[in-house]
Amino acid sequence: MWSYKNRIERDLLRWRDNGWVTTDGAAAIAADLKSQGGTRIANVLSTLAAVLIGFAVMSFVAANWQDMPKWLRLGVIFSFLWMSFIGAAMLFRQGQNGFAHAATLVGSATFGAGIMLISQMYHMDGNPPDALLLWSGGALVAGLLLRSPPSVGFAMVLAAIWGGMETGQRDEVFWHFLPVWAVISAAFYWLKWPPGLHLSSLAMTLFIISLGAILGRGHKFELVLVIGLALTALCIAGEKLQPHMHRVWPKALPYALIITFVSLLALQFGELPTLNEFVMYSIVALALALAAIWWGVSSSNSGALWVGYIAFSIEVLAIYQKTVGSLMGTSLFFLIAGLIVAALAVIAMKLANRNAKEALS
Repeated sequence: MWSYKNRIERDLLRWRDNGWVTTDGAAAIAADLKSQGGTRIANVLSTLAAVLIGFAVMSFVAANWQDMPKWLRLGVIFSFLWMSFIGAAMLFRQGQNGFAHAATLVGSATFGAGIMLISQMYHMDGNPPDALLLWSGGALVAGLLLRSPPSVGFAMVLAAIWGGMETGQRDEVFWHFLPVWAVISAAFYWLKWPPGLHLSSLAMTLFIISLGAILGRGHKFELVLVIGLALTALCIAGEKLQPHMHRVWPKALPYALIITFVSLLALQFGELPTLNEFVMYSIVALALALAAIWWGVSSSNSGALWVGYIAFSIEVLAIYQKTVGSLMGTSLFFLIAGLIVAALAVIAMKLANRNAKEALS
C-alpha cells in the first residue's frame, strides 16, 4: 500500500502537468488516498491489538489457573469468549468493521485458549494436533457467522500448522489436509476476501512442495515440477480464456512459479544429476525465470515479476557455486547469459516504445 500510494502520487503530478487530470481532481485523489491510509492503519493496529490481547488472556489465565476454582475458570473463559463475539457483532452494526474483526480474532484466540486449558483441567489425553483442528473449526465458524475474513484467515493458519504437525508425526503425506483446505478456501471465496487467496495459495504451495520431500523418500521432485508447470500454464491460460476470474489467476501465478522453481532447484542441487541433466535443468530454470520477468512486466503482475527476479538471482548464484571449479567456463556462461539478458532488455524497450506510440495514435 505504501509503494502504491507513492507511485500514484508521483503519477498524479505527471498527469496534472500533462493536463490529463485537473488540479482539483489531483488534490481530491490525493486526499482520498490519505484518508484511506489512515483507516487502514487503524485497522492494522486494531488487529495487532487483538493478537496481543489474545495472548494476554491466555497468559493471565494460565498463570492463575491453579489458584482458581473450576467454576471460576469456566466462567472466565466463556464470559470473555461471548463478550468478544457479542462485542464484535455490535461493532459491525455500528460500522466499525476494523475493530469488529479485531474483536472476532480475540474471541477466536480465547476459544483456542479454552480448548487447551479445559483439556488440561480435566486431564484429557489425545492427539495434540486434534486440538488445533478444533480450534481452526471454531475460528472458521466465527468468521462465517460474523462475516469476518481475518478470523477465517486465522483458521487457515491453524489448519496449516495442524497439517504440518500431522505430517511430522506420520512421516508421510497427510491427505486429510486437502478437504480442510478446500472448505476454508471456499469460505474465502464466499466472503470475497482477496488476501484469502494468498493464504490458500501459500498453504497449497507448501503442501505440494512437501510431496517432493516425502514421496519416494524425498526423490519425487519431478512430480512437483510437473505440477508446478501445469499450474503455471493453467494460470496463464486462465487469464486469456477466463477473464471474468481476473482477480484469481494473476494472484495464483506467483505461487505456481514458486513451486516450479523450488522443484528445479531441488532437482539440480538436492539430487545427484548427471552433467547433461544439470545443464538441462539450469537452462530450463533460467528460461522460466526470464519468461516470468517478461510476463510480469507485460501483464503488470508484480508477483510474477519479483518471483522471476529472485529465481534468476538464486539460479545464477547456485550455478556459480556449482561450477566455481572451472573459472573459464563460468565466465563464459555469465558472458553468454549477460548478452542474452541485454538483448531481451533491448527488445523489451522497443516493444514498450511501440506500445506507447500505438496508445497515443
